[in-house]
Amino acid sequence: MPVTYRQDIKNVNWEALRASLIEDNFHNGRTAEQYRRSFENSQEVVFAWDNDRIVGTARLLSDGVCNAYIIDVWTHSAYRRQGIARYMLHLLEAEAQGQHISLWTDSAQPFYERIGYHRSADTLYEKVVGTWLDGSD
Repeated sequence: MPVTYRQDIKNVNWEALRASLIEDNFHNGRTAEQYRRSFENSQEVVFAWDNDRIVGTARLLSDGVCNAYIIDVWTHSAYRRQGIARYMLHLLEAEAQGQHISLWTDSAQPFYERIGYHRSADTLYEKVVGTWLDGSD
C-alpha cells in the first residue's frame, strides 16, 4: 500500500510515534505529551502514514503573514529516498505562500539545497531559557 499524507493530528498514537523516533535515532528528549503539544500548537502539520504507522513528520510555525519556520522534518530511515520528505515540505509550503520560510539542519543540507532552499548569510542565534524541556509539561 502506498504512503498517504494527512495534515491533521487525528488518530496519532503519540507513544508509538515517540518510540519510532527513538528507534530511528531522531528523538530529542520530548515526552509523548510534549510531541502532541508541539504538533497541536503548530500552524500546519503533515504526517506520512504507511497503513497505521507514521513514517514521516513535518510541521510549520508561522505568523501567517511573512515569516514561517519548518521543523521536525523526519522520514523513517527505511522509507528515505522515496520523495516523502519532499512531498511533506511541498504540502507545508503550499500553506505559506508569500512567506519567508527558514529551517535549520545539521545533516541534510544537500537535500534542502536540491529542493530549492539556500544557505542564508545570516547567523543563527539560539538560547534556551531555563532548563531544556523543563516547564513544558
